[in-house]
Amino acid sequence: MASFPPSNCPRDRLRFAALCAVLALVCGGCVTRTKSAFTGTATDLTVTQLKVEYPDVTAPFNDETVPTLPPRTLRNLQSLNYWDLTLEEAVRTALENSRVLRDLGGAVVRAPENVSSAFDPAIQETDPRFGIDAALAEFDAQLRNVFGSERTDRRLNNRVLGNLGALEGQKDQLDTQISKRTAAGSQFSIRQHLDFDRDNNLANEFPGGASNVFYEAEARQPLLQGAGLAFNRIAGPSGSVGAFNGVLIARIRSDVSLADFEIGLRDFVSNVENAYWDLYFAYRDLDAKTRARDSALETWQRIQALSQTGRRGGEADKEAQAREQYFRFEADVQDSLAGRPLDGTRTNNGSRGGTFRGLPGVLVNERRLRLLMNVGAHGDRLIRPSEEPSWAGVAFEWQTAATEALTRRGELRRQRWQVKRRELELMAARNYLLPQLDLVGRQRFRGFGDDLLRPNSDGRPRFDNAFADLTTGDFQEWQVGVEMTMPIGFRQAHAGVRNAELRLVRERFVLDAQEREIVNDLSLAFSELDRAHVVMHTNYNRWVAARQQLAAVETAFQDDRVEFIAVLDAQRRYAEAESQQYRSRVEYAVALKNVHFEKGTLLDNLGIVTTEGPWPDKAYDDAARRAAAQGADRPIPPSALILTAPQGPEVQLPPDTNGGVPVGEVVPTPTPLPPPEAGAP
Repeated sequence: MASFPPSNCPRDRLRFAALCAVLALVCGGCVTRTKSAFTGTATDLTVTQLKVEYPDVTAPFNDETVPTLPPRTLRNLQSLNYWDLTLEEAVRTALENSRVLRDLGGAVVRAPENVSSAFDPAIQETDPRFGIDAALAEFDAQLRNVFGSERTDRRLNNRVLGNLGALEGQKDQLDTQISKRTAAGSQFSIRQHLDFDRDNNLANEFPGGASNVFYEAEARQPLLQGAGLAFNRIAGPSGSVGAFNGVLIARIRSDVSLADFEIGLRDFVSNVENAYWDLYFAYRDLDAKTRARDSALETWQRIQALSQTGRRGGEADKEAQAREQYFRFEADVQDSLAGRPLDGTRTNNGSRGGTFRGLPGVLVNERRLRLLMNVGAHGDRLIRPSEEPSWAGVAFEWQTAATEALTRRGELRRQRWQVKRRELELMAARNYLLPQLDLVGRQRFRGFGDDLLRPNSDGRPRFDNAFADLTTGDFQEWQVGVEMTMPIGFRQAHAGVRNAELRLVRERFVLDAQEREIVNDLSLAFSELDRAHVVMHTNYNRWVAARQQLAAVETAFQDDRVEFIAVLDAQRRYAEAESQQYRSRVEYAVALKNVHFEKGTLLDNLGIVTTEGPWPDKAYDDAARRAAAQGADRPIPPSALILTAPQGPEVQLPPDTNGGVPVGEVVPTPTPLPPPEAGAP
């Protein structure tokens, strides 16, 4: 940088000092600081960095979040009241009370950004960057106003200008423009220009200043790149290579968000049903273990009575065995009543719809169901399922079920939207391989005068005011031309096309992999349904046999024909068979639900329908015209998402098939069990 030494003039020295100060400030702002401002110790820095602060936010507080009553435990089971609940009521209550679709894996606390909610589709649609309104806003009319005032005071090397080379003046200017871009890529603009200019030029016609006004209309039509209705709806007027945000892309994003919401809703409903059957099994398992404990208690009391009277059969070893059996069943009852905080049945734990875990614990499973129903951690009533699993065999036609799965699954619909998006992006990317060739036309009307606008100017001389001169139409200008811009080689455009092709191929392969996996999951669900139904009847036969064995052994023991150990063994076998019988019934209910889950008809099977809110009337009019152009009898609004397609056929097996059990096996007709009694021991 060149430096200018200060002269002997005090004024020049002052100016030089001011210039140096300004340069020092400008250069100082560009220096990168490399020395840390922290002068304390490393311990102080660590403490400062790890300081925890709490944000001051206003959040609604629900009175049911922290209940007034303490949680129920084994020591707190007095005065129990029951809430007999059907599966339909559980699902309806969960949907009415839940805005956030919880799962049973704690994702709402662990990863809240990945949790689905009822607000997600609306959030996506109203996104100010990538939503539908944001894409439509690119075609809104734009109003632009610019006002400026400029003062001129300079000495020119031309004595003709100004006052012998000393030019002084002021110019005030106002520009107004309204521009509109159409869906085909055309851009129309209307401009108004007003200015008032006065200076000291000796040759001025109006020494006090003059006004200029003109109105200009401009039309610009792209002929190659950026032209066409399809391109502008895909890429948008402000799009670039690889960045597409047109109306169609924004609508696909909304459709993807709707598919994600449906998937989250399906998983949520599936988890509600899983928790319902988990609680049902917990009650039935508690009933079985309670009966086994009571039977063991009677046996122990009988042996103890024999021991006190010194009779045969009351030996110390037998009394200890009976006592051990009782306390063993007592511990099972306590575990079955309270339960342990283990992972229960939920989606994607073994199978997509959830593989039945069969974990005991009435209180634990009741809390899980309450959490999904969003009715508080514990109320004054204990939820008790009142619905029984079905014994009837259900058969699905494979081809129909597979077709439904490939048509109705939300994951496939979401992926197909992704494929459609990549296809549209590839179309838009190929447009950037064309040069930007625009046809431009302008028409301008000018006016000039002493003033800008002067009322009652009749009879005054020519150029009295600019607007009066404008209306004469004497000064008109026009311009027609072609503008072309293109990068030599189109390197970025070719890379964009290649990238779009690779993205499209990837999404298609992902769709194919999803279809194969869904068909495989459906076949597993079919196999599990058949297995669960057959095993359910087998375990029922086992339970009947164990009950008969226990009765026979107890009779034989009273007649002194078997050893005491046989009675204890028969009691254990009967308790295990009864619990396993209930487990098999719930496994069959969950397997039946999982078939609907894999087919994509779970929501239909439970009578749940999802719909979008209304769109503007213009959207419905466009949909009606397009449907009429395609020859449709009944146009469908673009915003309608009605999941009410007919479900697959369900055929109940006839009685003579014996429920799928081999001929010759004993399959008694099951009778509905009575409602479970109170779970307290």
